[in-house]
Amino acid sequence: MKYKGYEGSITFDEDAEIFHGEVINTRDVITFQGRSVTELKRAFKESVEDYLEFCAKKGQRPEKPFSGNLVIRIDPELHRKLAIQAKKKRKSLNAYIEERLAG
Repeated sequence: MKYKGYEGSITFDEDAEIFHGEVINTRDVITFQGRSVTELKRAFKESVEDYLEFCAKKGQRPEKPFSGNLVIRIDPELHRKLAIQAKKKRKSLNAYIEERLAG
């Protein structure tokens, strides 16, 4: 499920006969639940709206789903090799790594 860029993952608790959901593309904890698909969808949207409203009241910026920035630490020798390969292909290191990861 998706709403305003936030994505929910759902599980079903067979014993309680209820759906449980969690927004999975943010570090903040946003959960929701419902007994039917309609109720679950409504609860998901309400939870996202509640989260956005809570952040606004606190004067905090809501965490946006994945910015596209990723910081990793790698061995300096691997860093050097990747930089050389990127240069040979006339690409930035970032573009080269993105291409490699996507492929």
